[in-house]
Amino acid sequence: MGTQISRRRFITVTAACAGAAAIGPALGATDASSYRVPTIWRGMALGAEAQIQLYHEDDAFAAARLDDCRREISRLENLFSLYRESSAISQLNRDGELAEPAIDMIELLSKAKSFSALSDGAFDGTVQPLWQLYAHHFNADNADQNGPTDEQINKILQLVGSDGISISSREIKFARQGMALTLNGIAQGYVTEKVTALLRRAGFDNVLVHLGESQAMGRHPDGRSWSVGVPVPSGNEALLTSVPLENQALATSGGYGSPLSANGQHHHLLDPRTGRSANHHRSVSVIAPGATNADMLSTALSIMPVDEAVGLLARFDEARAIILTEENQIVRI
Repeated sequence: MGTQISRRRFITVTAACAGAAAIGPALGATDASSYRVPTIWRGMALGAEAQIQLYHEDDAFAAARLDDCRREISRLENLFSLYRESSAISQLNRDGELAEPAIDMIELLSKAKSFSALSDGAFDGTVQPLWQLYAHHFNADNADQNGPTDEQINKILQLVGSDGISISSREIKFARQGMALTLNGIAQGYVTEKVTALLRRAGFDNVLVHLGESQAMGRHPDGRSWSVGVPVPSGNEALLTSVPLENQALATSGGYGSPLSANGQHHHLLDPRTGRSANHHRSVSVIAPGATNADMLSTALSIMPVDEAVGLLARFDEARAIILTEENQIVRI
């Protein structure tokens, strides 16, 4: 949840237009290859390498829609990205307040604050000072692999808690000096949903979007469900399983993606209640109707033991999870 570590380094968006003239009612009768080669954009988004592919019979139309996607990603990065010093969240963290916040900022932060209460604090965007403590600790020469001391952690925990954020249309403000915010546990899902909605408005009915999280709209142009892989937490690109998606989203969280200590016991999935990295599971993947909820839930469930995770997940209709435990057992809830 920090400023320099991304959980997923490769981002992709693939889409196929499903208008009546292009595909007709029988999706299974048409293959994406009927749109010739895809129109592709590659760049950076949310601190990671990005790639967007659109299949469409009109190359100029596809290229214009890629420009729309790129502008939408950049617009939202200007709000949520900790990589940009001029972003709204960077300004909030620097000044402790943000005047006249954008509607997207109010919407996403309000959702994050509500979810913090719903998850009994397992999810909390104000965990950023903890991440900064750990990053500073492990960046030092000969860093103690046990992590920061209890005294250091307890001092920083006084700055953690979404009850210390006030939100209105006029301003967003921290209650305590030294508080800081990260939306990395929710913003990728939110941006994914926004880009998916943009492509839907442009006439794409069958889309698979990967922007840190995955959002599927419709089905693959050949008639099957979209398929998204859940990686093995080893970094060797092997898959634990693959998940069929239709009008659903998938988000995966795991401490393996951004270790802070050499032994991997300290990582970005910090429990806002204890100040320590949570090591209940090797990875958590959540399937839900929307990428924002999937993103939040995968983060929160990573902080919780299985019995608590079951209780939280039950409060979200149509959401389910795939948990890989520390004993390499797959638990589906």
